Amino acid sequence: MDVRPARPEDAGGLAEVLVRGWQQAYRGMMPQRYLDGLSVAGRTAIWRQRLTRLEPPRAVLVLEPAVAGFVTVDAGDDPPDGAVKAIYVRPGTWGRGGGQALMAAAVDTLRAAGFTEATLWVLTANERARRFYEAGGWRPDGATKVDRLDGFPLPEIRYRRSL
Repeated sequence: MDVRPARPEDAGGLAEVLVRGWQQAYRGMMPQRYLDGLSVAGRTAIWRQRLTRLEPPRAVLVLEPAVAGFVTVDAGDDPPDGAVKAIYVRPGTWGRGGGQALMAAAVDTLRAAGFTEATLWVLTANERARRFYEAGGWRPDGATKVDRLDGFPLPEIRYRRSL
């Protein structure tokens, strides 16, 4: 599986992976009306804009073929940590190693940027993602927060690992 830096022409594929990933992975964790209302077209515009403003250490990496997944990395909330901001693989391809390839590329990218520790936030209720992170050496570090996306609470837990 090949992982490469995202390009502006990947915006539609990134949006598709994000929307379909949220609709599948977060069913039962977010209001269904919110998930049903997610728009690939709207997210495509957001991705086009984001991809024109990437400056290190911020990076978006794409899993090929045809944008099968992506991971975003950046500086963390607690310098000098790096952070995995998002990782999604197209539903239907889960469990085939794409997530592992993306996470390995994310860790390599953060390490190359000079970070020695990295964090990520995950929904507390997302047991599948938590198992994935733990299998990759990530561990909860005790930090929690409640994010409010469009007015509903999303309890999250922070994971950390050495790079």
